[in-house]
Amino acid sequence: MSIKTPYLLFLGNAADPLAAKVAQGIKDWRPENCVGQLRLDGCNADLGLTDMTPAEAVSKGAKSMVVGVANRGGVIDATWVKALIEAMEAGLDLAAGLHNKLADVPELAEAAKRLGREIHDVRHPSRSYPVAAGTKRPGKRLLAVGTDCSCGKMYSTLAIEKELRARGVKADFRATGQTGILITGDGVSVDAVAADFISGSIETHAPANDDDHWDIIEGQGSLFHASFAGVTLGLIHGSQPDALVLCHEPTRTHMRGLPDFGLPSIKECMEANLAAAKLTNKDAKFVGIAINTSKLSDEEAKAYLAKTEEEFGLPTVDPVRTGVAAIVDNLS
Repeated sequence: MSIKTPYLLFLGNAADPLAAKVAQGIKDWRPENCVGQLRLDGCNADLGLTDMTPAEAVSKGAKSMVVGVANRGGVIDATWVKALIEAMEAGLDLAAGLHNKLADVPELAEAAKRLGREIHDVRHPSRSYPVAAGTKRPGKRLLAVGTDCSCGKMYSTLAIEKELRARGVKADFRATGQTGILITGDGVSVDAVAADFISGSIETHAPANDDDHWDIIEGQGSLFHASFAGVTLGLIHGSQPDALVLCHEPTRTHMRGLPDFGLPSIKECMEANLAAAKLTNKDAKFVGIAINTSKLSDEEAKAYLAKTEEEFGLPTVDPVRTGVAAIVDNLS
């Protein structure tokens, strides 16, 4: 799906800044796409953007209003409906990454039909995909993989795309989850694609390209996560990655949400991902390691990065603390 930019970011009645993390991510990574914010009574989040009505946002060039709230259960609050309809009446399309679909709310569906507006529920694919062919295609591709889910794959790949573009290299971040799609305005939420078509969806989303162009593909899940390994494997095969980046959070004692499953070692995880990647690209290789050191002190982080880099002989960074220049230096 492709969402028209720029955006008016809807914060609704977010209970705290964390509840507006989707909007915060859009503002952090695509500030040029953010015209302003719309907050309802009781909202306790503030992105520092100008508060606007939908009509004011349209006058500033906004094309879509994005629901930037990630509330408990991913539901559409009844108090939002009036504001969402007003946005469509002002000329804006709607987009959201909630579990519940905007299009399933009768009042919103009726307004969209009446006004000719588009509704993008990015967790739910709006098109079908082919079965993967596995045929090697031109262009270069980097994929982030992880020892666990939610350990920095999206942040790392966004940072790598930004660094490549800053160097004048042709590069595009390819979003594979709802937050990434809302950040970039385009992508496929692979966890909602039928299993047989996951690899095909990635072949479609990161197609043949110029030989000097990099697709930087957002990873999902982990081959070692009992809940999400299937999505990860399909993503690896469809990506045909030339380059892999291993993401890891070193303070975890078990897989996220699975207390009975410990984390694999970095070595074990790299070996498994490389073996899987070579099915569709025999030349796949790791080019770096990205460590989420947010729970370590500066000294602990520095020591951990140095130790890991020495052990594996690969550039090892924390995308937040150190940036990703060393990994980009290692791309060929």
